[in-house]
Amino acid sequence: MQDLFSPPPTDPGDAIALAEYAERAYLEYALSVVKGRALPDVADGQKPVQRRILFAMQRMGLGFTPPGGARPVKSARVVGDVLGKYHPHGDQAAYDALVRMAQGFSLRYPLIDGQGNFGSRDGDGAAAMRYTEARLAPIARLLLDELDEGTVDFQPNYDGSHEEPRLLPARLPFSLLNGASGIAVGMATELPSHNLREVAAAAVALLKDERLADEELFALLPGPDFPGGGQLISSAADIRAAYASGRGSLKARARWTIEDLARGQWQLVVTELPHGTSAARVLEEVEELTNPKLKLGKKALTQEQQQLRAAVLAVLDAVRDESSKDAPVRLVFEPRSRSVEQAELVSTLLAHTSLETSVSVNLTAIGLDGKPVQKSLRQLLWEWIEFRQATVARRTRHRLSKVLDRIHVLEGRQLVLLNLDEVIRIIRNADEPKPALIERFALSERQAEDILEIRLRQLARLEAIRIEQELADKRAEQKKLEEILGSPAALRRTLIREIEADAKQHGDDRRTLIREERRTTVEIKVVDEPVTVVASLKGWVRTLKGHEVEVGSLSFKAGDALYGTFACRSVDTLLVFGSQGRVYSVAVSQLPGGRGDGVPITTLIELEAGTQVAHYWAGAATQKLLLAGSGGYGLLAHAAELQGRNKAGKAFLTLDAAERPLPPVAVQPGCTQVACLAADGRLLVFGLDELRHQPGGGRGLTLMDVDAKAPLVSVAVFDQSLRVLGQGRGGKDKEDVLKGAALAAHVGKRARKGRRVDGFPKPMRVV
Repeated sequence: MQDLFSPPPTDPGDAIALAEYAERAYLEYALSVVKGRALPDVADGQKPVQRRILFAMQRMGLGFTPPGGARPVKSARVVGDVLGKYHPHGDQAAYDALVRMAQGFSLRYPLIDGQGNFGSRDGDGAAAMRYTEARLAPIARLLLDELDEGTVDFQPNYDGSHEEPRLLPARLPFSLLNGASGIAVGMATELPSHNLREVAAAAVALLKDERLADEELFALLPGPDFPGGGQLISSAADIRAAYASGRGSLKARARWTIEDLARGQWQLVVTELPHGTSAARVLEEVEELTNPKLKLGKKALTQEQQQLRAAVLAVLDAVRDESSKDAPVRLVFEPRSRSVEQAELVSTLLAHTSLETSVSVNLTAIGLDGKPVQKSLRQLLWEWIEFRQATVARRTRHRLSKVLDRIHVLEGRQLVLLNLDEVIRIIRNADEPKPALIERFALSERQAEDILEIRLRQLARLEAIRIEQELADKRAEQKKLEEILGSPAALRRTLIREIEADAKQHGDDRRTLIREERRTTVEIKVVDEPVTVVASLKGWVRTLKGHEVEVGSLSFKAGDALYGTFACRSVDTLLVFGSQGRVYSVAVSQLPGGRGDGVPITTLIELEAGTQVAHYWAGAATQKLLLAGSGGYGLLAHAAELQGRNKAGKAFLTLDAAERPLPPVAVQPGCTQVACLAADGRLLVFGLDELRHQPGGGRGLTLMDVDAKAPLVSVAVFDQSLRVLGQGRGGKDKEDVLKGAALAAHVGKRARKGRRVDGFPKPMRVV
């Protein structure tokens, strides 16, 4: 008997594997997010929720019709209409989209005219939808005016009760005008905004010449134009590279003025911020610089925090936000004293706050083929041009059908006026006047219906003159429309004329200045003096002044001992080599001085999980180093090439799981030979010129043929003679110098096995 709670039996032929079902379900979800939520369309530049909001507002009669435009209505009414008819999602999501389309600091050309509190650039949210009011902005006409002229396809809404447009008939490429930002599944988009006049000029130039050179295109459209202005400091080559590939990162900074005050005083006033930066964020960053917080797990400020705090307080006295309705951005920075160099204050703020930042470019959008693809600027423009050509052709055919229908009706009326008495007689006497009129005058159904519905006042003599004039006008219009449809050149001329007219009506001046500048970097001034870096086996590091350090006088914590000392300069860098081949860099000036125990190196770097400190080296950035692993591979690199910009280090030396890095070896001038020592006592010597310099790191070349039982244990670079250290008979320490014939016995080519060293039962190291 079947269990009442068990599922009913199913046909085995309908079953699918769980993995296949999950893959199919996730793919459908991903496509829904990509095409139905996150990415804009190349054609009209809108995401589905934005398109539905604009369409709903147009159908509600909220379009901008001069004079004055429609009266705004509560945003809650708009959101309710959008949700109820077209967009069955959360009301807050729809309202957030509406708010963004009304924010002048978010969109370069806002599509909605909002009244009330619609938020601020500092991150303040908009008022609730029951308080704010909205109507369409004048520029929204470029998206909506041709909607009912057969230009785009319509589709049923989610429940089939209404129809909504698949796309809007955009008269300009709004994907470039307002840009877009979105994160989908497996892809994202960051389309920056651009100036309307420049985009229009570029589109016209492409229409006139499909093979327009990149240089000419980028001269017309030199770069993004952000709503908040600011300055782009990236080079023209960097901007063009980002536009050509569809992906890149551009450098932007704020714009400011110096205001002179009484008695020689002055202040720095920031009036425009880079895109994505708010005044509140800058104030928070300044507060963090001048009053830094203790890092997690620390009992005191790090040396880096202290140095940065001192550097900022040396030039900055106070900062305040004087932004208002008249001045959307006004950040005032007061210098510590009037003697502070203006350039020094500016560079300090740019280097350590978001007054200078990066703006990402990712030109990913849904193309005309319905596929989400990363495109170049030229592709975005050209696909919109193709869409617009098809839209104008559809509009022209729709208008032509209307004109032909009107001509047809007017020709019927003209015939009536020529035979007015007979038409009246037929209508008066016939039981069915419509068929009688069609038979007597060879009229169409459409013409006969119009004649029967005509008003008596329209039978006046003056009406005949009006019909003649209208017929002449309609036939002239028919000729123009047929010319557009029959000639690609005429279609392009129509597009160009419309684009230029829209640019003249809605265009404005560029807000973002494009001028190449070097990225600001501020280095904390360090006195260049000789120091010695001391590192212990358990990872404590410190510095001592000078190079005359007595190793025997150094003290360490209980159970700890000396790893090594490195004579260098205070402006040099300490390199820390992880057990998995990652290299971490710490400025020597950041290390604590004095006779104490120092600090654990782990407080200055962020070791990767499962990684331990293997070796240290400190010295000049120009020093060439030989790096090797126990697997027998090695490479040459300069110390500067191993340095990373963050505490997480830099992956440099590629090692297998069982390998470990060997201590780095400095290549001194005049040294021409490399010595490799294996664990079984084999020694190989070959020329330094057989190695390769690899600035980007990697596995390197084979130094010596070794295996897991007898790995590489030591490498050295030398000139004439080589010291071998190890254990002799009885386990006593032994040291021998190889030169001449004794050394020549071990000379060979790189990647050979080498020969055993005589007199050393257990050699340990070569120097």
